[in-house]
Amino acid sequence: MTPSAELEAVVMGRVGADLYPNQIGTPLAEVRTYTRYAGGFATNVATGLARLGVSVAIVSKVGDEGHGEFIRNFLDSEGVDVRWLGTDQENLTPIVFCEVAPPDHFPLLFYRRPTAPDWELTVDDIDVEEMARIPLMFISGTGLAREPSRQTTLTSALAHEGTTVFDLDWRPSVWDEPSNYAEVASIVIEGADVVMGNEEELRAALDADDAEKAANVLIERGVETVIMKRGGMGVVCFRGDDRLDVPPIETEVMNGLGAGDAFAAALGHGLLRGFPMEKTLRRANAAGAMVASQLPCSEAMPSDHDITAFLQSNSGKD
Repeated sequence: MTPSAELEAVVMGRVGADLYPNQIGTPLAEVRTYTRYAGGFATNVATGLARLGVSVAIVSKVGDEGHGEFIRNFLDSEGVDVRWLGTDQENLTPIVFCEVAPPDHFPLLFYRRPTAPDWELTVDDIDVEEMARIPLMFISGTGLAREPSRQTTLTSALAHEGTTVFDLDWRPSVWDEPSNYAEVASIVIEGADVVMGNEEELRAALDADDAEKAANVLIERGVETVIMKRGGMGVVCFRGDDRLDVPPIETEVMNGLGAGDAFAAALGHGLLRGFPMEKTLRRANAAGAMVASQLPCSEAMPSDHDITAFLQSNSGKD
């Protein structure tokens, strides 16, 4: 366990067991066997940060059964602090099925109804004051989809004294009323230092027609950094009046689902280590490309050495 005084980052949000098919390119109705991985936004980002040498804790819940034990053991083995990974005695750890048909077909089927342990996270399960002092906090849109997780996430984010990163994580299928997303997200945005998402997510968060205009509105509302992910077109970073375009890193995609979480972990690492933003985003792009080229998400998260070697082999610089 990592002493709380030494924690550099905390990640709140969704956890679950990812069941990925062993038959690539096969419709879900025809898949016969799967491999189980620890997954979900919080699991993936926390694992990615830990592998990059960041002292990190996860804030979530799992069920009191084998899937929950599997996830807890995996995170503990990766060096993630699990003191705030609670155990729900009533609800089962959610599972996620995925079809994998590279390069761009990865539909997800979430088993999170009527609720999931991470949606049952309350302020009584955590230490808001202690978490507020941790330098970096990640939260995601899925944690806002239901109560009591919504209020727990809002309370934690607005109390946080360090750098708060809000991953928009817009998944309409997990919201009972998807139209509420923009209103709830706007509350978090008021306290966020960094907001990141793809073009669709930025439009959804601002209920806007144009992603770049949405990003500029966020800057006008006081967000320090807005990161717009554009997949094969790279990433754009908005900071004040400045715009930074960072090109993508081409790779042969096996499974694109974990790329965004790998990107987030490398972003957090760069923010904590004080890297220039261009270097941070270049490394984040590399991390995303590396994970996208493999089937797993959490188990594919790269180390600092892995990213450096990958960039040097692709561009000659880290």
